[in-house]
Amino acid sequence: MAGSAVPTATHAIPEDTLVVAPNFKRRLSGVTSTIVQLIPEQNRQGQKVAVLGPGLPAQLPHLRWRDIARFWRCPAGYTHRIWHARRNNEMLFGLMLRDVLRMPIKVMFTSAAQRNHTGYTRWLISKMDAVVATSARSGSFLKVPHTVISHGVDLEMFHPPLSIDDRRIPDDLPGKYLVGCFGRVRHQKGTDLFVRAMIELLPANPDWTAIITGRVTAEHRAFADKLESDINAAGLSDRIRILGEVDDIKPWYRRLTLYVAPSRNEGFGLTPLEAMASQTAVVASDAGAYAGMIVPGKTGAIAPAGDYQRLRDAIRPYLENPQMAIDQGTTALEEVRRRFDLKGEASALQRIYQSLER
Repeated sequence: MAGSAVPTATHAIPEDTLVVAPNFKRRLSGVTSTIVQLIPEQNRQGQKVAVLGPGLPAQLPHLRWRDIARFWRCPAGYTHRIWHARRNNEMLFGLMLRDVLRMPIKVMFTSAAQRNHTGYTRWLISKMDAVVATSARSGSFLKVPHTVISHGVDLEMFHPPLSIDDRRIPDDLPGKYLVGCFGRVRHQKGTDLFVRAMIELLPANPDWTAIITGRVTAEHRAFADKLESDINAAGLSDRIRILGEVDDIKPWYRRLTLYVAPSRNEGFGLTPLEAMASQTAVVASDAGAYAGMIVPGKTGAIAPAGDYQRLRDAIRPYLENPQMAIDQGTTALEEVRRRFDLKGEASALQRIYQSLER
C-alpha cells in the first residue's frame, strides 16, 4: 500500500519577506509551537513573515537557505529586513548576516528564559537591535532595555467543545471525567509528580481517569518506564493511561475537565493557555509564566514548582467536586479571550518591527 504523500513546503519569495523567523531546531519545542501558531496570524495582519529552517509545517511560508543570498535587497519600501531570533544560535547567525556580511538587517530576540543568562548569551543579547521578554519574570533576567509581550493562543485553533460529541470521552477510557497532563514525558515537565498524585487521588475519586500524552525520547525512556511500573504496581493501569504522541492534541483538551501542568521549570509554557481556550480549568506549578496565566480560585490553582504535596492538594478539590472544575473552565475561557488572544501578541510584535524600520 502506498504511503501518504509528504506535503510540499510553501516557498516564500525573499523580496516579499520583511521578517525572517529562523528555527534552528528540528525537534518540537515550546519555541516551535509558538512559531507555528503565531506566524499565520502575523501574516493575516500583513507582516510578511517567513520561516527558515527545519521542523516546521509545510503550510508555513518557507525560505530556502540559498535565499539568504537575496537578503542584500530589501522588500520594496523598506530599508531593512528583520531577523527575529528566539535561540542563541539564531542570534549569532543574524549577527553574522548584519555585522560580517553587512546585509541590511535588524536583529531582534525574544527571550522566554527565567534564569540568569550565561556570559555568552548576555553578550549576544547586548548586540540586538530590539529585545522582547515573554513575561515580566523573564524580563527581570535581562540586562538590556526590552519590551514585555506575552505569548497568546490561537482561539480558532484551540476552542471550547462545539457539541456533546466534541467533549465525549473515548469508549476505551473509563469514568465520567478526564484529567490530563500533556507535553514531553520527562523529569523537567513533572510528569512523575502528576502520576504520583493520580496514584494517590484516583482511588477515592472513581469517576475520574487520568491521561498523559507526549513524546518519550530515548534518553527519557527509563523515566517513562518507571512511571508505567508505578502505575501497574498501584493497580491503576486502566485509569492512568500514557497515550504517547497523538496525531492531534486539540480535541484532547476539549475532552478534559481538568488540565495539570506540573513542570519543574519552563520557558513560557503554552499548554495552560491551550487548555483554557478549550474551556478547561488548570492546576499548574509556578514555573515559567504559568502563575501569570491563572487566577487562583477562578480559573484554576497554582502550586510551587517541584512541591509534590502542594500540587496534590491543589488537584484534590477538583476531583472531589467536578462541578467546580467545570465552572472554572468557563471562567478560564473568558480570561484567555480577554488577556491572551494571539492577535494581541502579533499586533504588539508588529509595533516592534515598525519601530526598527523607523
